Amino acid sequence: MAVEVIIPGMLTTVQDLGRYGYQQSGMTCSGVMDQQAYRKANYLVGNPETAAVLEFTVYGGSYRFTQDTVFALTGADMGAEIGEQPVETNRAVTAKQGDVLNLGMASRGCRTYLAVSGGFLVPLIMGSYATNIRCKMGGFHGRKLKRGDVLEIGQNSVSFSKIKNRKVSIPEYSGEVEVRVIPGPQEEMFTQKGLHTFYSGYYRVQEDSDRMGYRLDGSMIESKNGTDIVSDGITFGSIQVPASGKPIILMADHQTTGGYAKIGTVCRMDLSKVAQCKPGDRIHFKKIDVDKAQKLYKEMISKECF
Repeated sequence: MAVEVIIPGMLTTVQDLGRYGYQQSGMTCSGVMDQQAYRKANYLVGNPETAAVLEFTVYGGSYRFTQDTVFALTGADMGAEIGEQPVETNRAVTAKQGDVLNLGMASRGCRTYLAVSGGFLVPLIMGSYATNIRCKMGGFHGRKLKRGDVLEIGQNSVSFSKIKNRKVSIPEYSGEVEVRVIPGPQEEMFTQKGLHTFYSGYYRVQEDSDRMGYRLDGSMIESKNGTDIVSDGITFGSIQVPASGKPIILMADHQTTGGYAKIGTVCRMDLSKVAQCKPGDRIHFKKIDVDKAQKLYKEMISKECF
């Protein structure tokens, strides 16, 4: 079984949860931008949560199934169709041999995930299937998909009858989101005025945002004596403030270390909100403490089926 790329979309890559254990050597984790949508997609088709999926960004493209296939779409709604018939998202569905899945522009949100029962068969490199485009490794030949690519699919491990009624929570994507933040680790480098600015206003996602980082436009965050630091570790969700005073949220393809002060870190349960923001969307930051963040994350996980 396989999926053939007819139109590859704007940025379509093979991803999983990421490549962990190598940041000390300068290798970033990569992986999906929206981990919640990724986990839901694999759950719906009966895959282990480590199975490789396709991540579509803004525009999906067209893909032909070479054999009967069970698949699921989660994340942003791209108006998926097969033969001009709408495809329901957030549930397992079937495709016949020769069917073409067409995905348009994301109406709300930014990223859509396609999981197929059996997962996409790509090489496991350093414990992950994730595509790292900058290093040209992982995924499908270390790059985004292009016309004519053919991705093999593994053997179905679960019958459709056992998964067809599975359900997941369906998020509502908005052009304006509240994102919870744990302060620091360099919060003390900013003035009280700067901190008030950061937490009271709205920041707009800029056009040059990508999988490495979301550059935000808005009021300048005032620092005490600049924001340069001795480079230290970066994580998914770190919020750097460079000399411009405009924050940058580091995302899945973030660098391993950075030399700008970090005013805070996006809580794990809200990273998916950020990942689904498109250029022009607005973000408001809300300060919470670690204990509250952990409690909210546990509550979120307990409500899911996986």
